[in-house]
Amino acid sequence: MKSSDRNSTRSKEYPPRVSSWLQNGFHRFLERYLAKNFDAVGVEARSMDLLQPIHADEPLIIYANHPSWWDPMIAHFLNRRLFPDRQFYAPIDAQALQRYQVLKRLGFYGVELGSMSGVRTFLETSDRIATAGSTAIWITPEGRFTDPRDHHGGWQPGLAHLCNRLDRGHVVPIALEYCFWDEPRPVCLTSVGHPISITSLRGHSKEARNQQLIDQLRSTQNELRSLVIPRDPQPFRMLLSGRTGPSGLYGRLRKLKSILGGRSIDQRHGGPLQ
Repeated sequence: MKSSDRNSTRSKEYPPRVSSWLQNGFHRFLERYLAKNFDAVGVEARSMDLLQPIHADEPLIIYANHPSWWDPMIAHFLNRRLFPDRQFYAPIDAQALQRYQVLKRLGFYGVELGSMSGVRTFLETSDRIATAGSTAIWITPEGRFTDPRDHHGGWQPGLAHLCNRLDRGHVVPIALEYCFWDEPRPVCLTSVGHPISITSLRGHSKEARNQQLIDQLRSTQNELRSLVIPRDPQPFRMLLSGRTGPSGLYGRLRKLKSILGGRSIDQRHGGPLQ
């Protein structure tokens, strides 16, 4: 890394400053936006108990599969619901961040993974954020959109390198799926995997660390898949419920018909998502 790059990195604020008022406003918008586009957002209820042993003052890294364009917004939403006392941070392509500067004030920080200097900057920045206290870093190590059933795609090694830099904390896999059940809009379902202690990864080879992280996420994805296929909402705690029933002209006509006929109407095709 050039001397000027090092000086620039050191002069930055760690963790990067996040605008509280902007973030609060963003979440008010985000909940309405998700409710408009999803039937529900839920997490497997029992898996949430796995987060209890994690202390508030230790580093926390969340890593997830990357099935959709929605993932950054879902991650921001889940962070506030699952880790309300931790500030959300997530790496994002540096060029994209240049185009959308406002994201910096919501916890996103730029990375250039196409060069060694970019990788070093990512590791240093992430290390400082993780150890600053009351933070959570969300990472999608697949590095590209990948179907949740595809377990043979690429995997970026940055997560394993970052874990090796830390001397305490936990790294937690979270599986994501977007599925259509009984309503026109999709359901976003998630499951929390078993937290991995950072200390348990130290001392192992880079390949062994990487494989343990991969295996734990794939196992969590398989568990989520087994719950998604039966199309039963019972195992999930719904963190957000969206608009119900059909949209557009068909939905308005059904509602008008019910009013004219003096009848109530259940706009849902299936049962309620509680």
